[in-house]
Amino acid sequence: MAINGRTVLRIGVVAIGLAALGWNHFHQRATPPRDAAPAASAGSVTPARPPTWRLGSLTLTPCQLGQPNSGLSTSAWCAPFEVPENRADPRSRKIGLKLAVIRSSAQVASKDMLVLLAGGPGQAATESWPGVSGALQPLTAHRHVLLLDQRGTGGSNPLTCKGAGDAGGETAGDADASPQKQREEIAQCLGQIADKADPRYYTTTIAVQDLEDVRHALGAPSLDLVGVSYGTRMAQQYAMRHPDAVRSLVLDGVVPNTLVLGEDFARNLDDALKAQFARCTADEACRKRFNDPYQTLYQLRDALRANPHTVSFRDPQTYQSVKRVLSEYSLASVVRMFAYSPLTAALLPVSIDAAAHGDVGPLLGQAKLLSGDLSDTMNGGMQMSVICSEDADLLSARPQDAHTMLGTRMIDSLQTVCSVWPRGTRPDDFHQPLRTDKPALLLSGEYDPVTPPRYGDEVARWLAQSRHLVLRGQGHNVINAGCAPRVVKHFIEDLDPKALEVKCLDRLQPTPMFIDFNGATP
Repeated sequence: MAINGRTVLRIGVVAIGLAALGWNHFHQRATPPRDAAPAASAGSVTPARPPTWRLGSLTLTPCQLGQPNSGLSTSAWCAPFEVPENRADPRSRKIGLKLAVIRSSAQVASKDMLVLLAGGPGQAATESWPGVSGALQPLTAHRHVLLLDQRGTGGSNPLTCKGAGDAGGETAGDADASPQKQREEIAQCLGQIADKADPRYYTTTIAVQDLEDVRHALGAPSLDLVGVSYGTRMAQQYAMRHPDAVRSLVLDGVVPNTLVLGEDFARNLDDALKAQFARCTADEACRKRFNDPYQTLYQLRDALRANPHTVSFRDPQTYQSVKRVLSEYSLASVVRMFAYSPLTAALLPVSIDAAAHGDVGPLLGQAKLLSGDLSDTMNGGMQMSVICSEDADLLSARPQDAHTMLGTRMIDSLQTVCSVWPRGTRPDDFHQPLRTDKPALLLSGEYDPVTPPRYGDEVARWLAQSRHLVLRGQGHNVINAGCAPRVVKHFIEDLDPKALEVKCLDRLQPTPMFIDFNGATP
């Protein structure tokens, strides 16, 4: 199930952000803790930081932000922060939000504050920071960075369940769970979180109110909102409700407010695969080696549709033999994960060719690494609260998707899940476009399989002071690609998107397609 990464919901509900799954997996940088003192020379004395830091009405203390699956941590300043779970009832249960600040190195920091809004829905800002720190760290010379885990994620009363699949059965068929099985697992999850949370109150709209409360507690700074994937929806919703609080917006992997989340997952993946595989057929060596990878992929899909079966492969981390059911649905799940990152997308032709000839190890082994990262950083309960409340009632299966790689399976599964998961309320204007004259920089990847460049174009239409940059050869979430960090830095400092110097981005190129597992042709 989505909570533990073991059903079809993982294929689709994580759709918008796998939140930078492929991007974080390949671009994560081990940066030194922001508040770590420099090494002292012989005989020198390094002054200690004060034990507390007063910011607005909050008293923050030093803390360490850990990373899933890593011994690395980031130094920050943290403070407890409570909010009512049900904001319409001040007497309702109080929940704690995890609030951290990456402190600027300036003696007197700028009055505005950066805010990282994580992807998913379901990722936590404090856990996502290492993946964007390379892009945003230069800005901490003058600005603090606020990391607030959205309610239901990370350290903010996470809606986490332990599902039956966690026992790790040998032949788990994740993507093939029946609707009845999905409903049973969702009901089981609801029973587990009943004593700590009411899922109706874990929506984007309520999280916007949480962020505004935190802003006031910090002394009401103006905010530079940096949204990644689903975080771009959060940024737009916050700017709609609290325009005077916003100084600028950076939207990376843009999700339009007008979008019904999930409605064109199938189309977006198919478009991205066609564009990526066209690069192979246009290259003599790649075409000679693989002929038409797109056609091979669909031939493999058709064969699995007729004959889903159990396959064995070596776990790339433990080297133990693993058995999985390989079906058309699990194939779609795997291919979709590969498509997020330029590096894994470059492996698709050779991996699909190997699978078509009976060797599923490369395809499923890499997918296991990717899905392991995902299950450790994505909260499925919060995902369901967001999507079931904000989009599910507007979804309908589209006949034109029936023959695509994803087909209508994901929409069918979302509707099944949301028939059980409690729904919160959605403002009448929730799906209206954001209209603002706040400076905005929009970033898209040319081959993004989930938030394609046309989404950025749609949002930019309504933004009077905006610029939309499409980064060549890139996939989902691009803020760390090439010179993009420098472009973002100049944008936030100068607030003049039209005058940005972006020629350095022209040096970005697609990752060459792998001819074999040693790499591309020389």
